[in-house]
Amino acid sequence: MCEQDDLDEFARRASALTRRQFGAMALGAGLAAAMGLLGLILAVVGVYGVMSYAVSQRTQEIGLRIALGAQKRDILRMIGRQGAVIVASGLAVGFLAALAAGRMVSDFLVGVAPSDPLTYAGVSILLAAVAFVATYVPTRRAAKVDPMVALRYE
Repeated sequence: MCEQDDLDEFARRASALTRRQFGAMALGAGLAAAMGLLGLILAVVGVYGVMSYAVSQRTQEIGLRIALGAQKRDILRMIGRQGAVIVASGLAVGFLAALAAGRMVSDFLVGVAPSDPLTYAGVSILLAAVAFVATYVPTRRAAKVDPMVALRYE
């Protein structure tokens, strides 16, 4: 019976030690994930805000183009191209910043190299998809502009 008590005590201490050792890492990983999610939300809000502002500033131009015969697909392409340029430039700057920051945080990375191409590709695809959704709403709004309302718009 004494051996069983010793084994139980050993298991309890080992479990407490494991929690203490890896608890800080788990907390750090959770905080990093929360910050990443917050960054993604800020990126979506930023792209949406920039695109909404650009569409509102170009309302008269869009209305004039529609009045002169531009099709909805032409308007979608024009505004979508502008959004794609914004997203592509943001991805390029972010990629370079991530490469620079990857070296500084390489001690904290577990199982991932600081310049892992799969990680960079996955994050870039995720950000591009989210930015596309954020750009889609103002782009659709631009395509539905009524030329008479837009030309009267001040």
